[in-house]
Amino acid sequence: MSRITTPATIADTPEASQPLLEGVKKSLGTVPNLFRLIANSPASLEGYLGLSGALGKGRLNAATRERLALAVANYNGCDYCNSAHTYIGKNLAKLDDAELAANRAGSSTDAKANAALRFALKIAAERGRVGAEDVQAAREAGFSDGELVEIVAHVALNTLTNYVNEAFATEVDFPLVKANRA
Repeated sequence: MSRITTPATIADTPEASQPLLEGVKKSLGTVPNLFRLIANSPASLEGYLGLSGALGKGRLNAATRERLALAVANYNGCDYCNSAHTYIGKNLAKLDDAELAANRAGSSTDAKANAALRFALKIAAERGRVGAEDVQAAREAGFSDGELVEIVAHVALNTLTNYVNEAFATEVDFPLVKANRA
């Protein structure tokens, strides 16, 4: 059970959160627990959805975004995000089981994606204090400066949801896939 209220319905959330959650429902067909829990703070929900939506229009493709989410979720030990992004990675980004397992372990069968995950996990582990050699390795794998900034932004976005879920014990409403604790 969650440590704070997870509103049962959109109507149970603060009024300012309701149109945002209606947008989530229109987009996903449902409103997962994470969104309803964050909706306790309309400002936080707006910020999360704004950054998530903007990054969805970025240069990194959906498969790479899901790989990053899985690697960061497992690094941070977040069962909710690990479960959600395993489901999304398989069903929407069409990643196979071997790739999903590799992503959860912080690697990829795709060389460029593997470089993105190594860079992302270094960012997470070093709290952003990566070295010039880390940036150069990601560049050499084919990432532009804009894509490098997006990788950092994805680490931040996923860390936000990992921390919300871990702090408040969000009830997992996806098929459960336990995270590897870092």
